[in-house]
Amino acid sequence: MHKKMISLLLAITLSSILLAGCGSTGQPTGAAESVPDTAGAGAEPEEGEAENVVVDPALENEVKVTSEEPYVMSGDQTYFIEDKELNNGYKMPVLGLGTYALTVEEAENSVYHALKDGYRLIDTARAYNNEEGVGRGIQRAIEEGLVTREEIFITTKVWDTDFGNAGSAFEDSLARLGLDYVDLVLLHHVPRPNDEEAYHELEEKVEEGKIRSLGLSNIYLDNDTFDRMYEAAEIKPVLVQNENHPFFQNTEFQEYIGQYGLFIESWYPLGGRGFTQNYFNDETLLGIAQAHDKTVAQILLRWHVQAGYITIPGSSNPDHIAENYDIFNFELSEEEMQTIKEMDTGHGNFNLRQ
Repeated sequence: MHKKMISLLLAITLSSILLAGCGSTGQPTGAAESVPDTAGAGAEPEEGEAENVVVDPALENEVKVTSEEPYVMSGDQTYFIEDKELNNGYKMPVLGLGTYALTVEEAENSVYHALKDGYRLIDTARAYNNEEGVGRGIQRAIEEGLVTREEIFITTKVWDTDFGNAGSAFEDSLARLGLDYVDLVLLHHVPRPNDEEAYHELEEKVEEGKIRSLGLSNIYLDNDTFDRMYEAAEIKPVLVQNENHPFFQNTEFQEYIGQYGLFIESWYPLGGRGFTQNYFNDETLLGIAQAHDKTVAQILLRWHVQAGYITIPGSSNPDHIAENYDIFNFELSEEEMQTIKEMDTGHGNFNLRQ
């Protein structure tokens, strides 16, 4: 009877933990990415630790519960990587918070905690339906004196169905964010029939002082589309935001646009919902993580920034947010970087142009 009671109490405790994370990250510890609403939770937990396994009904898969202890940041930034200087002179942090699939309330809290932890790059979009929450999180942090508006780099995006009225669509985003200007606005998907016209409308907003930089998103294996957009632009784009992670590296495209001074920004830097375990179970990555006393997720994020990418992992869990940012107290060796580089398969998990 005593054993049954212990088992019952353990089951109740684990269920409570999962319910607390469901709809956000789906596990109590470890770095994570934000995910589609239909998934009901975020990236899987870290591997390589003592763990319990339960079934989360919302996900219909196994969720590994590791530690219940809150994550404590090291505070050490010996290997901090400086902001990227964009081709228009503005500077952009290399590591930020993604807010894809977060609710308005989750976005507010996540942005607030991120800024409190030291993040200065925040990414959202009209299609995420949470710009209002992002704006509220920014305002909370400013009101508490954690940060000033000028210290934050904020990105939003114009969805392709709004390309016909990109200017007014951006104005709506600006109002939802509650800001006077946005640091970077992307066309969310190209190519599209009216993408050049949409870009030109956003250029007008740059001239009005409401946007500082422009960029593109989701261009894969398609230098022709990039060339067309770049040549049509009067105000040149500063980056392209793509799915990018060790199994699907944008190395050739990174080199191609690099000649124009552009960067790749990685969305789903941990592989994306349903695919993170491919990384977290990888013996090579586990070995590297163990060598640095880090999680696999932190190794992946460190790889991104050392490889010259800008990256935006997302989470609604304050512990995950803190852990994701705690990657500046170590660096990967040349050998480790090469090992991860050789993991490239050339196949993305989510990109729309393969």
